[in-house]
Amino acid sequence: MTINVFQPTLGERELAAVAEVFACNWLGHGPRTRAFEAAFAEHLGVEPEHLVFINSATAGLFTSVELLDLHAGDEVVLPSISFVAAGNAVVSTGATPVFCDVDPATLNPTAEHIATAITPRTKAVLVLHYGGRPGDIAAIAELCRARGIPLIEDAACAVASSAHGTAVGTFGDLAMWSFDAMKVLVTGDGGMLYVRDREQADRARALVYHGLAQSSGFLKAKVAHRWWELNVIAPGRRQIGNDITAAIGLVQLDRLPDFIARRAEVVVTYDRELRDIEGLELPPALPGGHVSSHYFYWVRMPARIRDAVATDLLEAGVYTTFRYPPLHKVPAYASAAVLPGAEQAAEETLNLPLHQGLTDDDVRLVVTELRKAVEARLSA
Repeated sequence: MTINVFQPTLGERELAAVAEVFACNWLGHGPRTRAFEAAFAEHLGVEPEHLVFINSATAGLFTSVELLDLHAGDEVVLPSISFVAAGNAVVSTGATPVFCDVDPATLNPTAEHIATAITPRTKAVLVLHYGGRPGDIAAIAELCRARGIPLIEDAACAVASSAHGTAVGTFGDLAMWSFDAMKVLVTGDGGMLYVRDREQADRARALVYHGLAQSSGFLKAKVAHRWWELNVIAPGRRQIGNDITAAIGLVQLDRLPDFIARRAEVVVTYDRELRDIEGLELPPALPGGHVSSHYFYWVRMPARIRDAVATDLLEAGVYTTFRYPPLHKVPAYASAAVLPGAEQAAEETLNLPLHQGLTDDDVRLVVTELRKAVEARLSA
């Protein structure tokens, strides 16, 4: 059996929650969706009216750039080490993604990296919190406010992250979290969209349900004549979440502290057991006041052995990967950027298994096989 990089934790409580939804015969966007939005809002420390439960964080990215009314000639600054959905969302508007560098140790951009890439055409900044670490988000948010540039936070990996008591995702103007099958909190597919401006939040809620001002004809029937007539305020899509996935999310959110605690234990073990391996560099310590969701644990090693080490681990039953390949190297984005930090990270970095389902024996196996592979490849 292979030890996976990502793995959800689901059980009887989630099954019971889904059974309750089936029993009531309301499967779509309904009371459990609203309850999940309210519970997640409390988790973040914001008002529920600013959150919309949607079918993916990717939908949140596309909705965010649409809310900003980006067009051809506009630019969006984002780190090259980001998920491809971020780049796709930007180019879908006709705007140009301008990729900035990252620190090769943290894989997050600094405020200086962002500032270097800003031009008079910059209409937004879109940052990823790599591996669930907040990164330089406070300074980046201050930079964006000073320049009058909207800030989008891709908090897909940062469901329980914070910096100095402020939840990651609430520093900027828009944010999204992912609840897909590989995340810490899972709903199968799903995401949450945060919009700081209340009017824009209402617009977002319409955009993700066909652009309709009223999402339920049944509710409209109680207050309006000819309730079946449509009121489309803008062209939209169907990207809302539903009560089945929201029911799972409510249980998962309640279990989240235990998930994070176990992931933190695994990180402590990796830090302790891997620190003395020659040629291996571990993630830097978190800055004071920062809390991570511990979504990724990554190590760096000489580029000449990285791929071979990954192969050795796979043969030993340990799956590893590298997230995320630099977007400035993706031909579709036609970027001519030269970003040494991102390029170095892409050649040297390996993501190890990290999830709450790992047993102590699993972690020992990862450590043992990684040590063996690095030592063998360095001496070859």
